[in-house]
Amino acid sequence: MKKSILAFCALSFLAPATISAHCQIPCGIYNDDNVIESMHTDFETIEKASKQIIELSKDPSKNAHQLTRWITNKESHAQAIQEKVLNYFLAQRLKLAEAESDKETYLAKLTLCHKVIVTAMKCKQSTDAKNVAALHDLMHDFEKHFGTKK
Repeated sequence: MKKSILAFCALSFLAPATISAHCQIPCGIYNDDNVIESMHTDFETIEKASKQIIELSKDPSKNAHQLTRWITNKESHAQAIQEKVLNYFLAQRLKLAEAESDKETYLAKLTLCHKVIVTAMKCKQSTDAKNVAALHDLMHDFEKHFGTKK
């Protein structure tokens, strides 16, 4: 038993020191433009939901069920944007090597990720059109920094 453990440990030193993968599980399915496109769909849902919530709130007792559905939907799409930025772009696409080679671009992307996350949170918390407009603008900036389509 000890010999097999020692052999395994010895062989583990022969493995490559670093492995670079696009995804946490390199599946070949995701690409930046597809993820960004899904974020745009999330944004469009947030925008429509915010308008519907404002309209349905004029008679909340009559529209309680629909209001609940739109609020839940708006919040889940805002959360989806946050999760995509956190789990896909921050965790996998923003590379520390870029911070060393082009610190200005790295910091711009990092700041943009934070702005998108915070603005999506604000969209979850209210139906303020200013937050929705800010998220719209940030989504286009995000596509310029992370998208590959020209």
